[in-house]
Amino acid sequence: MDKTRIIQPGEFEAHEHWYPKALNATIHPMINFFLNLEQERIIARYCHMHPTVDSDKLREILNHKSKYFIWGGADLLNVTSAGGKRQMVIIENNSCPSGQKSMPLIDDNQEQGSYRLMVERTLKPYLKNLRNKIKGGLAVIYDKNPMEASGYAEVIADVMKEPVYYVDFHKDDRNPKVVFKNGIMHVLNEKNEFVPIRAAFRYLTQKPWDRLPLHSKTKILNPTIACLAGGRNKMVAAKAYDIFNAEIQGHGLKINAPETIWDVRKNEIPLWVKKMGGHAVIKVPYSNAGQGVYTIVTEEELDKFMELDFDYDLFIVQSLIGNYNWSSTTSTGKLYHVGTIPNQKNQTFVADIRMMVSSTEKGIRPLCTYARRAEKPLVGNIGNGVDSWAMLGTNLSYKNKDGSWNSDTNRLLLMDRRDFNKLGIGLDDLIEAFIQTVLSMVAIDKMAQTLVNKQGKFRMRLFKSLNNDKGLLDEIKLD
Repeated sequence: MDKTRIIQPGEFEAHEHWYPKALNATIHPMINFFLNLEQERIIARYCHMHPTVDSDKLREILNHKSKYFIWGGADLLNVTSAGGKRQMVIIENNSCPSGQKSMPLIDDNQEQGSYRLMVERTLKPYLKNLRNKIKGGLAVIYDKNPMEASGYAEVIADVMKEPVYYVDFHKDDRNPKVVFKNGIMHVLNEKNEFVPIRAAFRYLTQKPWDRLPLHSKTKILNPTIACLAGGRNKMVAAKAYDIFNAEIQGHGLKINAPETIWDVRKNEIPLWVKKMGGHAVIKVPYSNAGQGVYTIVTEEELDKFMELDFDYDLFIVQSLIGNYNWSSTTSTGKLYHVGTIPNQKNQTFVADIRMMVSSTEKGIRPLCTYARRAEKPLVGNIGNGVDSWAMLGTNLSYKNKDGSWNSDTNRLLLMDRRDFNKLGIGLDDLIEAFIQTVLSMVAIDKMAQTLVNKQGKFRMRLFKSLNNDKGLLDEIKLD
């Protein structure tokens, strides 16, 4: 068994925590300007561009004090309608988002970049109010993305001025280095002894609820409830967005999401795909990193999907945003990708934007942003044998044969002087992406608060009424 690594203050090495192309990049002036915009200027601009928005309600939402969903990263698509109405559509919000390793430095003098912003603005204040005084250390636990997870561990050691346990914790570990005793996390130290942890920064992306209990005395950022309430659960996220939209629609605000049909059993899927004009996206609600997402644009792709076996009973079906000639037909019409500026071969690619934000003492603030493009260019018309995922899928993560993860960085678009212009977006699009990210984060945080009773216990019966999927319910670890 690998030993736990104990990180001391002063160990941070920048080249270990950025992709080489990001480490040597110069941030685009517009991105720098956007990240430094004060909240009141964002509100003034957004309300100027959207005159029906209630500025007081928007201010209240931007100043929301997150209780459970403290740090998130949304994936957004830049889309337009046939009438030319452009908008940012939210695909999902992630409770362990990547992005730091793809973000050029905002200030060349601050070599820890937005890793340090995250730790100083969000983690440090979160640890200040530890109610249950657990005597113990600090830990970073991870199952993916060691480049960023170790970066956080090294910055936490510097900011908190104490050693940090850096521990891998995978869902199928036979001898895990992380255990819970009486609700307190313990990790294996260098002497092979389990020691208590008062607070942990979590980078667990694969079904975290099957090994991280919902009731923990150790403070965890983000806690597991944030995942089940929507940060890693697309089914409950869709319902959280719907509920929050009902609350904010009278104030001129709305989470823009694809039309979503939830609680769909596998045998019902062909009916919903047909209703959407034969084009749809099918999602296993509890997967991430591009796994469990199936784009359907032909009968052949639907047949291939129907032959697969799954661990879960329920799926969600969403309207597909493609090219104008082959996007889903919905009650509000068709949306299609704006895509990148055409390259020298006049090819346009689908791209999405990741917007990472965190809850701070001055409201929810943007941390970093990057974009990713699909592997193949968009085509005007599709025929049989087409691979729609190659044209629409933007996720960079892929699994190696040995089960480890890797990234296709050739499709990464940095927010630097070179790549940003290819996206064809401006300052108002960035503000729109930020507002959409915050709205979705607040919706999920409110759902998480609803799922916990006054005694701090998880309301399993209520959760079951929202997400009655036996495969998922069997995985949830309460204590």
